[in-house]
Amino acid sequence: MRRAVRSGGALWGFPLVSAFVLHEASSRALRILHSALDKLCVLIIAALAPALALSQAAGRTPDSVIYPEVTPGYTLSFPRDEGSHPDFRIEWWYITGWLEDAEKQPLGFQVTFFRHRPGADEQNPSRFAAKQLLFAHVAVSDPRRGELVRAERSARSGFSLAEARENQLDVHIDDWALRKHADVYRAQIEAENVSIDLEFQPTQAPLLQGEEGFSRKGPELESASYYYSLPQLRTSGTIIVRGRELAVRGMAWFDHEWSSAMMDEAASGWDWVGLNLEDGSAVAAARMRGRRTSEHWAAATWRSPTGTSPQTYGPEEIAWKPLRHWRSPRTSIEYPVEWQIQIGARVLTLKPLMDDQENDARGSTGTLYWEGAVRAFENEKEIGKGYLELTGYGEGK
Repeated sequence: MRRAVRSGGALWGFPLVSAFVLHEASSRALRILHSALDKLCVLIIAALAPALALSQAAGRTPDSVIYPEVTPGYTLSFPRDEGSHPDFRIEWWYITGWLEDAEKQPLGFQVTFFRHRPGADEQNPSRFAAKQLLFAHVAVSDPRRGELVRAERSARSGFSLAEARENQLDVHIDDWALRKHADVYRAQIEAENVSIDLEFQPTQAPLLQGEEGFSRKGPELESASYYYSLPQLRTSGTIIVRGRELAVRGMAWFDHEWSSAMMDEAASGWDWVGLNLEDGSAVAAARMRGRRTSEHWAAATWRSPTGTSPQTYGPEEIAWKPLRHWRSPRTSIEYPVEWQIQIGARVLTLKPLMDDQENDARGSTGTLYWEGAVRAFENEKEIGKGYLELTGYGEGK
């Protein structure tokens, strides 16, 4: 089932080089040109991101393009659905976790790849037309330094330099990559101040969020995504933070989600948490905040250690209560970094590994958000660890 929505505009097309030059360019020259054009793309994207996001959310954009709808009843299949779904507007592959070095010191990490189909200039035959955009964020939370060390990249898909492949997990921007080989997932990131080379071994079957992978994001069925998770990933590898190389081990959480109309006009942001519990259980909870109320929509999934059918919860069974706030010294945005979350009869308290886990991604996706490692407590006893994401709390200074 498909529908026409308004999307995109000529701003995304950059027919700056003739087909002859493209054909004759050497590999090195092509990389330099591709990089230069991508930097120009990123500058324009970053400048226009807030306006584009608002106009696309409201369905007001210059050209008409057909995006697939997210509807109940779709059967997720693996490995097919681990790959890209390029017809949909937005998609992301997201992996976070808690690690320990040889001295048992904790670290948190995040690796996220985004794919975006702007829906503009799609009839342009130029291979330089920005028909698919890729973004990547990486961050390491290092409590010993009290610092979130982060990096980001952006590129147009093409020329084998940036790509999100279909039917299998293989997404990369230059030498930043998230791939699956046999049954092992691997993230490889190399940036100026932070590098990651981690392998992830599944210990449980995929967790289908919502109704067998159909995950609602609001009161209307149109606000939804296809969404699955891989909790309790056994993790090992190497992290380099500001020149210090660490051998690490731990547990991670993987999410893959794609949609064409996830947020409705009444939503202003979301809060999300994914938790690996010590007994092997997995918990995911999220709420959409409204422009007029903090409780626009909420959902949660709780799967037992045995991996049997997960228990799902609706808005009336979930309550998010902020317990403590932290104000960013860089952006002046105030984030609720400590929470009490009620899911059915269970009440969890979330406490951050450290307060300053704000990710300033205005250079790529045009966003400011808090993404950080948290501990989960029940009746004052620690029962697990995970990651908390907070978006839409301000535009910063």
